[in-house]
Amino acid sequence: MKFLHCADLHLDSPLRGLARRDGAPVGVLRGATRVALEQLVEVAEDEQVGAVVIAGDLYDANRDDYQTAVFLQRQLHRLRDSGIRVVLAYGNHDAASEITRRLSLPENTSVLPATDPGSVVLDDLGLACHGQSYPTRVVDQDLSAGYPAPIPGLVNVGVLHTSLDGRPGHDRYAPCTVEGLVRRGYAYWALGHVHQREAHVRDTVHIVFPGNLCGRDVGETGAKGATVVEHDGETVTSTTAVELAPVRWHRLRVDAPDAVSVAEITEAVLGRLDGVRRSSPAALHAVRVTVDAGPRARGEWARHAEQCEVQLRADAAGGDGALWIEQIALHPASDAAVAVSDEAMAAVAGTVASWRSAAAGDGRLVELLGALRSRFGAERDEAVRLGALGLDDASLPSLVDEAEALLAAELRGGG
Repeated sequence: MKFLHCADLHLDSPLRGLARRDGAPVGVLRGATRVALEQLVEVAEDEQVGAVVIAGDLYDANRDDYQTAVFLQRQLHRLRDSGIRVVLAYGNHDAASEITRRLSLPENTSVLPATDPGSVVLDDLGLACHGQSYPTRVVDQDLSAGYPAPIPGLVNVGVLHTSLDGRPGHDRYAPCTVEGLVRRGYAYWALGHVHQREAHVRDTVHIVFPGNLCGRDVGETGAKGATVVEHDGETVTSTTAVELAPVRWHRLRVDAPDAVSVAEITEAVLGRLDGVRRSSPAALHAVRVTVDAGPRARGEWARHAEQCEVQLRADAAGGDGALWIEQIALHPASDAAVAVSDEAMAAVAGTVASWRSAAAGDGRLVELLGALRSRFGAERDEAVRLGALGLDDASLPSLVDEAEALLAAELRGGG
């Protein structure tokens, strides 16, 4: 017998700033959470699971839209038509007090109560699900402490939206411990709220965060999906993570300290991106790239940055468009070779240090901008594009980095 555990669907969660990203596959990204849920239903049917257990955050609190509710309803009906039960507990984003535009759920779907812990017993599936939905967005007490006692002869599942004892990047909601959950005597804990997959096994008790169903930005990297749980009617016999997201986000750091040209930077990046593509051939890969490169290559890149970025994005996308570079940044390589006199490099270092001081806000911003403008000379259009004209405090440090790369590159023969 099997059930499918998922959490943190965040249906139609808004993706900000995509329109300003060059070549962003906006349609695919905006529809990704819906496609992930559709694929979850397909997996549930293919695996012939008896139930789908959802541990909170079907919606975002600020996504109070009937159309999102209609889409969810359609997927629940698909599960109903396949004879699959659904048990869910609402979390902080879709708490009872947060979402007003809900539709009545189909008869195959049971919601754990928000007032007190309760149980949904599915005798024909050998399953008992215990839990509590969030009554309000913020729940700072250990809900699991009041969960019902396990029912003998069934696989007992605790459904809980929690940060356990705290996880980076997640609010500390419904705090509890692995040890405390084990003591409840359940066979499996279906957790939600933490968007990275995490699993513990203690004395045959499985405690699992499946992660969110679909990554929504570069802060949610890697494979995303749900967990198929097999049981024998009393104990859990296996758990299997399944990838469902049509988009996989990556942070990629490319080390190219010996690169002396844009062509060599491009070659190094494309070589690494081949591995990214192979990691999940069916997904769209959205990648934030950071390159650690030597000053000569960075200087050449800085002089033609727009063209270089567009060319790299086009080469990376390939014929199928299955890879999109969300952002690319060049940083100084820590071990870049030094082939010029100490005196010359010291002069550059002193100049750049004074620029950085001005960028930090010591009152010499106007003087600094004048120095940067004179560096570009008559190339006014290039200065405007790079931001030397009309520059603000927030963008100044990055321009200082570019100017340093240009000066160092010219000293080393890269100009």
